Formats: sequence, C-alpha cells, structure tokens
Amino acid sequence: MIAAILVFIVVILVVFFSVQNAKPVVISFLLWKFEASLSIIILLTVLSSVIITIIAVSSWSMKRTFKRKKKAVGGDGTGQ
Repeated sequence: MIAAILVFIVVILVVFFSVQNAKPVVISFLLWKFEASLSIIILLTVLSSVIITIIAVSSWSMKRTFKRKKKAVGGDGTGQ
C-alpha cells in the first residue's frame, strides 16, 4: 500500500513538472534529430524507466524463485 502511494505521488509530481515545461525542444541522438514537447520527452523517459525497472525486478524475482525451488527439490532437479 505504501508503494502504491509513493508511485502515485511520483506520477503526480512528474505530471505537474511536465505540464509546466511544455516548450518544444530539439532532440538529437546519433543520426536522428527531431523536435518534441519537453513534457512528452519527460513522460516518455519516466515511462521507459518504469518499464526497465519492472523488467529488471521481475527477472531478479524469477531467478530468486527458481533458486529457492531448486534448493527445496534437492538441487539436482529430479525431486528424489
């Protein structure tokens, strides 16, 4: 529950920040160059950070669960 409240607060802060910084900016990366609103760039950056974090935490959690199950079975995976 505390995590949900913290996520909600961060989302609200990002939304307020991005709305107040709606000026167009030029983004250049390697050979790409385009113009977009700073608020869109901020929101896309936060969204991609959240997705990367979710993938990393899920991967870590699955590895941990797999190790725990393997240890409970006996280590060799045969269950005997």
